[in-house]
Parts: sequence; structure tokens; C-alpha cells
Amino acid sequence: MFDNLSQKLTGALNRLTRRGALTEDDVNAAMREVRVALLEADVALPVVKDFVARIKQRAIGQDVIRSVTPGQQIIKIVHDNLIELLGKKAEELNLAVTPPAIIMLLGLQGSGKTTTAAKLARKLAAEKKKVLLASLDVRRPAAQEQLAVLATQIDVASLPIIEGQQPTEITRRALETAKLEGYDVLILDTAGRLSIDEELMAEAAAVRDIAKPHEKLLVVDAMTGQDAVITAKSFDEKIGISGLIMTRIDGDARGGAALSMRAITGKPIKFLGTGEKIEELETYHPDRLAGRILDMGDVVSLVEKAASVLDQDSAEDMAEKFLSGKGFDFNDMAKQMQQMRKMGGVSGFMSMMPGIGRLKNQMKNANIDDKMVLRQEAIIGSMTKAERKNVDLLGASRKRRIARGAGVHVADVNRLIKQFLESRKMFKQLRKMGKSGLMRNIMPALRSGRG
Repeated sequence: MFDNLSQKLTGALNRLTRRGALTEDDVNAAMREVRVALLEADVALPVVKDFVARIKQRAIGQDVIRSVTPGQQIIKIVHDNLIELLGKKAEELNLAVTPPAIIMLLGLQGSGKTTTAAKLARKLAAEKKKVLLASLDVRRPAAQEQLAVLATQIDVASLPIIEGQQPTEITRRALETAKLEGYDVLILDTAGRLSIDEELMAEAAAVRDIAKPHEKLLVVDAMTGQDAVITAKSFDEKIGISGLIMTRIDGDARGGAALSMRAITGKPIKFLGTGEKIEELETYHPDRLAGRILDMGDVVSLVEKAASVLDQDSAEDMAEKFLSGKGFDFNDMAKQMQQMRKMGGVSGFMSMMPGIGRLKNQMKNANIDDKMVLRQEAIIGSMTKAERKNVDLLGASRKRRIARGAGVHVADVNRLIKQFLESRKMFKQLRKMGKSGLMRNIMPALRSGRG
């Protein structure tokens, strides 16, 4: 979503870092580029003006211009102001209440509200919360059934559907059920419309007055750009919202809505929908998002994602294997590929790595993508058990057979073998570190669940 903005911002700022000394004209020229980049990203004009003015005020100070690394100083100023624009810090849900904590989801039709309700329920259930989902959407065909199916998939309870009940009646029944059956959290998925109208707002207000929710979260589609900001302002004025969830930030939108939202509405973004999969909902961290936009990466989110999706026992077994000297084979390589897919594939993994923006074109030219990983898994799947254990068995005739079985060329098999041998060499070096005691520090972290 932020690719174009990231490239233009980092391009303008990197030109400053290549200069030993900076003048006020250098800073002004860079800020003009920053201004254009933000406007092209569909950031609201008042937000752009304020953002650029604050940076210039700090960047043109004598302490910056005359510092040893003025370019780096200005990048830090931009980074700090970007964090401030995005919301300063992550804001958690208000769940410290007498159960059940009630979360009301609002939004227009097509924003991904129902899927987001399930994503949020899954996230809370993983935090050991007992969650009840209830659909109040009696207008959209099969909306209630959709939420019930999603609830079954994530093993979370949903309020039984009673035909003919209206949203206010469903709300009262959901509240009673949540209290009687000891639920920690009740999520109310309200109805949406194609556009804001009086009927929509009247229904939402009636539900709000009955449920008295602790959180009123507006789900907005980042792909709609500044329309999402207008929607947020309207809902806040008429219903009152406590925060936002932005969906489809993995799309090709220009990113202006995310950058404008907090400044214009004054409401915090609490979660980001990063994809279609049920697990693709992230807590919103302004500092981490700022790092991604400026191509500094987001290693903290990467580690958290790894900890949440990877099999701790498998990780521990693999670490033990390296330490014991039993070696690395194609079975281990296949496990690595499967784990990368769990973490969102090549694009999801690499998007959090520092400096990756400068390498995207090279990766594209080298065809480094999820399809390549799937081809490599197919190649390993075409090997016999013995071949996966012993790369030395792979002569010319075996390579041809494996290539036919995987539907690839022999050259693809050779590339995978080369990659495998390089990986094995790296793990041998890690094993030497293990013998000196350094690698063994990993094991307590793995066993405690922090690895």
C-alpha cells in the first residue's frame, strides 16, 4: 500500500544523507519532494501542510545543519513526526471492565466488517478470552449465516439465529446470553449500507443505546482513500466512535487515508487488516508503520508474527539438530518454506525487513515470489525419501526424473540444490558457534516460548 510513497520519501531523504553538509536550500528542496509525495499518496492537504511545516521548522535549525550527520538527523526528524502524525503509540482495547466487554463494529457495506469481526474474535480468543459473536445485519442476504460459518472456523461461539428478529431484539438477546453464560467479550456486528443515510444511523444509535458498548470501532476500507476519512467523521459525529480498524492495507491504495485519519478525526487506529486470511489482523503500532514507510523495516512485528505462527516444538527440534551435528536436509528446507507461507509468504515476510524497498525491483527480476517457493516445494516433493536425506544421490538422471515429476526444468532443480548447499554451509557455521556456547543461548528462549 505504501510502496510508491515509501520510494519517493526515501529517495528524497537519501539524497540528503549523501551530502557531507547541508544548506537551507537543500532542506527546502527535499521538503518540496516530501510534500509532493504525500499529496500524490492522497494525504489531505491540511495534514500535508502541517506535517511539512513542522519538519522544516526543526530541520533548518542550526544544530541540525551544522551537525556531523545532518542528513541522518533530518531522517530522524521525519520519522519522529511521521509517528506523531500516525498516532504516537498503540492504543489497546478497553477490556478492563466488568464482563462482558462489549465491542460494537460499525461501517459501510463492503468494508470487510463481518470478516473483521471474526478476525478480532480469533485474536481475542488467542489471548484466552471467551468471545461471543452476534450478527445484527438482517438486511444483507446470508450476513448472519456468514458470521456463523466464520465463528465455526475459528472455534468461537456465535449467537443462534432467530428468523424475523430485528437488530434491537438481537442486541438484547446477545447481552443476556453473554451475561448468563459468562463471556468475557461480546462482539456486535452491525448492519452496513452502501452509503451513510438516516436509517443506518438511527439503527446504529438504537443498538448503541441498548448495548452501551465499551468500544465502538469503525471498520473502514483503506482502498477508498479520503472517502474513508469522511466516513469516519460522519460516524463519529452521529454515533461517536472510540477507534478505527483499517482493512485492505495490503492493496494498492495510495495510503493517504491511514496518514490522514488520526490527524483529521482525532480517533486512534487500533487494528490493521493486512490480508484476506482470518489471521491477518495486526495491532496498529504507529512507530512500526512509520518504519515500514521509511524503509526501516519492522523486525519487532516480524518476530511477533513468527512466534504466533511457528511450531515451537519444530523450531526446538531443528535447533537441537544443528547443535548435535546431525545436519540439514531437504525435509528441513521444506519445513522452512511452509513456515514462511504461514508468515504471509515471501511478500509478507520481506515487507518487514529493513531496506527491502531498495531491493524490490531486483527481487521482481529474479522472480523471487510465492510461486517460486511453491515450485521449490514441488521439487522436494518429487524426491524420494533417500534423496531428501542425501543430496549426493542427485545425479543427472535423478534430476531429470525429479524435474518431470514437479513439472519444472532441470535448471530449476539445480538452482534449488545450489540454494540448499548454501543453506547447509551457513548452518555448519552456526554449529561451530554452538560449540563455543553462543548458539546454545537460543535454546532457553525457545523452551520458554520467547524464541
